[in-house]
Amino acid sequence: MRAVDIIRKKRDGAEMSREEIEFIALGAARGTIPDYQLAAWLMAVVWRGMAPAELAALTDAMVHSGEVLDFSPLAGAKVDKHSTGGVGDKTSLVIAPVVASGGLRVPMISGRGLGHTGGTLDKLEAIPGFNVNLSLGEFRSVLEKCGCALIGPTPEIAPADKRLYALRDVTATIESPPLICASIMSKKLAEGIDALVLDVKTGNGAFMKQEHEAEELARLLVETGTRMGKKTVALITGMDEPLGRKVGNALEVEECIEVLHGAGPADLRELCEELSAWMFALGGRTKSVGAGRDLAREMIATGRARDTFRQIIRLQGGDAGVVDDPTRLPRAKRKTSVTAKRAGFVHAVHCESIGMASMMLGGGREKKEDAVDPAVGLEIEKKIGDAVQMGEAICIVHYNSEARLAEAIALLERSFEIGSGAPRTVPLVREIIGAEKMH
Repeated sequence: MRAVDIIRKKRDGAEMSREEIEFIALGAARGTIPDYQLAAWLMAVVWRGMAPAELAALTDAMVHSGEVLDFSPLAGAKVDKHSTGGVGDKTSLVIAPVVASGGLRVPMISGRGLGHTGGTLDKLEAIPGFNVNLSLGEFRSVLEKCGCALIGPTPEIAPADKRLYALRDVTATIESPPLICASIMSKKLAEGIDALVLDVKTGNGAFMKQEHEAEELARLLVETGTRMGKKTVALITGMDEPLGRKVGNALEVEECIEVLHGAGPADLRELCEELSAWMFALGGRTKSVGAGRDLAREMIATGRARDTFRQIIRLQGGDAGVVDDPTRLPRAKRKTSVTAKRAGFVHAVHCESIGMASMMLGGGREKKEDAVDPAVGLEIEKKIGDAVQMGEAICIVHYNSEARLAEAIALLERSFEIGSGAPRTVPLVREIIGAEKMH
């Protein structure tokens, strides 16, 4: 069997066999297929899509390209959450300690930034000393001690995905529902979880720009999880503006700490509560999603979630002092403001452009080997529906280098649409898929 023949077959629109898909997945995991052939195969999948049988075979092959964890000896249901990614999407750093402090186990294996979106691992690494590269034994130990652990893909877990994920970031092959589904589910199903809550983003800052695209992906994910015997629910949520007000790794950690202290932006608090509530309900910790919301609020109000976050950081080698003193996080040397050119109301925020501007400052990757500056980023001063005066700050830029500063500022100036009259607002949670399977 040769990779070039499988690439040609998919390029021409034919359906691949399970054996051919396993050959590609294992070739990616073992390094026997070079990057250029994997990239060509990924692009062929983007163009031609995958039949349900192909997607099932790819997910299964990626799960079993490495070790499948078994946390059944640990008490409590094991539940995870995954987001398809967006700008300012930082909920994992709040949800993991909230849900763990509420009595469930959260074994969370996360990824790095893809394209214009930030990655959970990059945010965690903004905490001085935080180690996302735990061995599986260390992962299990942290999970046992504090109820959750947050790590990156290990060599043993879905190694096929680790290689394909890095290539997708730099070959314009991110926006493929089957590839996204197989990538997400291979990591999650290898975690040894009982249930999974998915946050599928839609809008101009998401990979799925249109709501029908997000719905298609959500259904693929829920069907795949259910077929594999896991309780799975997907929430379709808006990403037409950054989530919260801070974009950039250290800034986003700081905003999560604000939420854990009972403050922070309303939209971020709302989504963290909603996702936590579904995790509590699917994990059997509460009898309803409403009771799950109450429990999530209680974990924050009592400080238990904050205490758990401190414990996670300490157990994973980080400076737990950041929870009480966020000034210990990396700080950019300089700041400047982007101001409004007219008065009115913010009607639209081009969210993807905000993410690209943060990446230009050094907060993300254009190539997979790029280093990320944890200190740089943006503070969004005005969000959709906010009134603004001419000359008023709409965004604050935190930067260390002037290399692409002018380019980033020009992009940010074009990212805010200001009009007359307050715009219509839309709910953050648009649709829930898979809830009917709970009953």
